[in-house]
Amino acid sequence: MRALIPFSIFAMLAAGQVRTNLMEEAGKANLPSQRLGVDDLVAVSVYDAPELTRTVRVETDGTIHLPLLKNGIVASGIYPRQLESSIVQALTDEQILVDPLVKVTVVEYYSRSIAVMGAVKKPLTFQAVGVVTVLDALAHAEGLTTDAGTEVLLTRNDKIERIPVKRLIHDADPEVNYVLHGGEEIRVPEASKIFVVGNVKKPGAFPIRDGNDESVLKMIALSEGLLPYAAKTAYVYRRDESGAKTEIPIDLDKIMQRKAPDVALRVDDLLYIPDNKARRATMTTLDRLAMFGASTGSGLLIWH
Repeated sequence: MRALIPFSIFAMLAAGQVRTNLMEEAGKANLPSQRLGVDDLVAVSVYDAPELTRTVRVETDGTIHLPLLKNGIVASGIYPRQLESSIVQALTDEQILVDPLVKVTVVEYYSRSIAVMGAVKKPLTFQAVGVVTVLDALAHAEGLTTDAGTEVLLTRNDKIERIPVKRLIHDADPEVNYVLHGGEEIRVPEASKIFVVGNVKKPGAFPIRDGNDESVLKMIALSEGLLPYAAKTAYVYRRDESGAKTEIPIDLDKIMQRKAPDVALRVDDLLYIPDNKARRATMTTLDRLAMFGASTGSGLLIWH
């Protein structure tokens, strides 16, 4: 004869299964498990206790507060599952529930901010959810701009780490692609520049990423060459260690004719190529004479 299981046992098993299903549903939307911090938003679900089930934010003292509980529960610095155990312990100690079933779901992280600024396309601050690396942070900022320098500065725990862009991006070196945990600041300084003005086709400020290989000829090449009336002597304006501006004459004509060596430039130098006014005046006079001769020869000159 088959033994009959009392109905009460079925009821207990069914109730337990319902409780388990409810708690599993509550945990489906949970963000990756990370230590909680101030301002993080969590949803606390207490089975069969709707007055305790609610969304709460971690307060500035690192605790959360639930109805019926006299004291706050420490949440900052611990994982959601540890907070669940703390809530169960508090409800039991204060004799509010006998055997509480608690689920903590992270709704939003606000304590794990990462700031990205400087020479990036979209400076921003975002929350570190899951595994976030330096490259991930730069991707959030839509990458570097054309003015970006040769380093990425990572500030964390009051220390600054200098990450070479070449190793991080071009070489894809995992040793410098650090994992971020929130609270970091990433700053991408702009590259230093050399300024070119005067009689060149494209004056401007040119980013310098290798300060050991900049020269007058290279800057002229970046400026797309000289204009027809460029002077034979150019000038480099440079500040010395005291901050005073110095003027350095450059025999541009000899450099262009390969009769003198190229002149090295430093970051923040200003290369000025003046106008050869005498040559311009001479060429203007010759142009006018040529036009006069052409007009006379074609019979267009009319005497009154």
